[in-house]
Amino acid sequence: MLQEMPLYQLKVGESCRVSSLTAEGILRRRLLDLGFVPGSQVKNIRRSPLGDPTAYLVRGAAVALRKEEAALIKVTLKNLA
Repeated sequence: MLQEMPLYQLKVGESCRVSSLTAEGILRRRLLDLGFVPGSQVKNIRRSPLGDPTAYLVRGAAVALRKEEAALIKVTLKNLA
């Protein structure tokens, strides 16, 4: 069984799939519009020198999220081949 974790725990260079969103309201709508829909592949491409925000590659676009926002996105690590 695959274990869910918050997106912010993903290490630089790792990829995952979005399993669910716990955000509500306008923030949920914004994350969905940015491409963080269940099943989407996400890759951690860069972390800022101070650790926040982090840049993720989702659906061909680089998106920077703060740790508080990334904590609301649950992901699973799995074979993406």
